[in-house]
Amino acid sequence: MMFVHKCAPPAAQVDGTLTLPFEQRCKSRLRTTLVSGEEIGLFLERGTILRGGDCLAADDGRVVRVQSAEEKLMEVRARDAQSLAKAAYHLGNRHTPIQVGDGWLRFAADHVLAEMLIGLGVEVSALDAPFEPEPGAYAAGHHPHSGEAKHAGVIHDFAARPRKHS
Repeated sequence: MMFVHKCAPPAAQVDGTLTLPFEQRCKSRLRTTLVSGEEIGLFLERGTILRGGDCLAADDGRVVRVQSAEEKLMEVRARDAQSLAKAAYHLGNRHTPIQVGDGWLRFAADHVLAEMLIGLGVEVSALDAPFEPEPGAYAAGHHPHSGEAKHAGVIHDFAARPRKHS
């Protein structure tokens, strides 16, 4: 069995391919198989989310490329930007991972969400495609606490700022 404890820089030449759906690409501990059938054990840093094209460094020096598996998805299209933004808002309000494209949104197939969106007046269709949802505001690993937030490498202490009272 191949063991992986860390990610690797992008590589032109790889020794194997690991195809996973998004749900499994979010697991830091996983036993699975490469496309070749060889078993692989992932022991990555907690919170690691693998993306299609990422590379992994096996303990024996081999490099494995991650490939996003095709999944059953729903695609949202709207007649205008405001309708698409409303659809994104309602999906986000339900903490639904979404992939944002040029004029469309995608989310894991869910007929309840699809019916809600159709009720908002947008078009929803089913498709099979790789799923690469937005990583989220704190994907870089920094989680604000005690009134701090990180932006562009600068930490701001919002609690220390004077407040304007109206």
